[in-house]
Amino acid sequence: MQILNFLGYFIASILLLALLRFERGGPGTSQNEPSPETASPSLPQSSLAPELPGFYFDPEKNRYFRLLPGHNNCNPLTREGIQQREQEGRRVRLLEEDEKLRKKSSQTGLNSTVLLQKRHLGLVPETSYCRLIHELKVSSMRRHKLEVQSSDSSSPNTDNFKLIVADSACERVFTVNDVEHGGCKYGIMNFKGCSEGSLSVEMCDNLYFTNRKVNSICWASVTHPDSHVLLCLVGIADTPGCVSLLPASLFSNSNPGYFSEQARVESVFCLSDQPGMLCSFKISTAWSCAWCLNPQADKKFSTGLSRLVIVTDAVTGRRQTYGINSDVLAQQFALRAPVLYNGCRTGEIFSIDLRQRARRGHGWKGVRFYQDSAITSVRILQDDNYLVAADMLGKIKLWDLRMAKAVQQYEGHHNEHAYLPVHLNEQEGLLLAVGQDCYTRLWSLGDGRLLRTIPSPHPAGKDSVPSVVFSSQLGGRRGLPGLLMAVSQDLYYFSYNSDYQEQRGADA
Repeated sequence: MQILNFLGYFIASILLLALLRFERGGPGTSQNEPSPETASPSLPQSSLAPELPGFYFDPEKNRYFRLLPGHNNCNPLTREGIQQREQEGRRVRLLEEDEKLRKKSSQTGLNSTVLLQKRHLGLVPETSYCRLIHELKVSSMRRHKLEVQSSDSSSPNTDNFKLIVADSACERVFTVNDVEHGGCKYGIMNFKGCSEGSLSVEMCDNLYFTNRKVNSICWASVTHPDSHVLLCLVGIADTPGCVSLLPASLFSNSNPGYFSEQARVESVFCLSDQPGMLCSFKISTAWSCAWCLNPQADKKFSTGLSRLVIVTDAVTGRRQTYGINSDVLAQQFALRAPVLYNGCRTGEIFSIDLRQRARRGHGWKGVRFYQDSAITSVRILQDDNYLVAADMLGKIKLWDLRMAKAVQQYEGHHNEHAYLPVHLNEQEGLLLAVGQDCYTRLWSLGDGRLLRTIPSPHPAGKDSVPSVVFSSQLGGRRGLPGLLMAVSQDLYYFSYNSDYQEQRGADA
């Protein structure tokens, strides 16, 4: 019995000493080692160091550190903090690798000439040639920082970009910025492309300020193409949300003065004070909006609300309502027919044909199908036969509307709970999305292959998710193809060809 007691005491002593050694430092460590707060943020466990609950093993320091719970400690070493530092280190490394790759490709030149020769020799089919050329251009895009011109050069932009939305010609971009005291400001940037291969940007002087957040934006063609901007504003406290159809001319430099929340309340809700303000109404919570370009539903727009869809005639003000059982987070009209597609918080996607008279129950719903999580974005392809939908699980799928069947999935997108859009460019065969991890990803629209992942130029964070626009003609008919990225307080251009001349911007 005494021998057993002695063995038990001996084993317990060894385990206690090992635990103390793990906490204070592994083999070969000294008292001059860096503190846990400055330790390397690598999370993977070494094969020789088993994972211990409540401890984190740093393979570079060859030692364990205690993971401190709660927020009452000074600079606690938490798993969330380690993951954040690891993600930032990965972003910096990817930026460096991305820049080296771009410089190398610019030195060696594009292989488009070789591809062209192979096509002439019949070694590369026409469809493969087009796909390979686009892939080559995507992989060779380089980042350039744009300088936004303004008549008031003494007041540069100091607020973070939240959203940017381009008009159909990509000559103007509507911008939303978060402001420090809450709420947001929005205005219009004018883009101009030159035949020499440069891109200039000018911010309109007239900015719109509001203490409410913008949920959704789309351009509207009322009197002429993209003559107005349709906004969904979120209500706060005693201030209700609203849907406003604003004339783009309000933001013109020819209109003097700035708009403040107090000064514009009457103009938003009393239409007579602002010529061109065709429609505006108070609402509880507006999640999404869409403008119809089909002549069979001329000058109509939709609003996705909580358990309700409202279709409004912008001229007469007449409304048609559709009651549903979920929040409508995403909407878009088809181009060839007056059909509205809606994405819901339940994951349901359904269509409404505006030519059809309302039926009892949900009989007015046309095509119906589901994804596994809340829908954050829907985009219709030009032939009206396919729809791209993204959800809050990070799934992006291409649906065949004729069969209500998913025919393609785009892997790699990251989303857990954010309201993030997807973007299509059928001319170049590309699909784009910015993830909650702040990475911009480009896929081949046809076969779903991930072509490129672009790290954010700024540290990742929930308040610094980039907003992007991709166009084949940024700046109008003489514009340049490429990707426009707004992140933090800066604006970047990723050239889709190799002859961009930085006349007004410095290389980032």
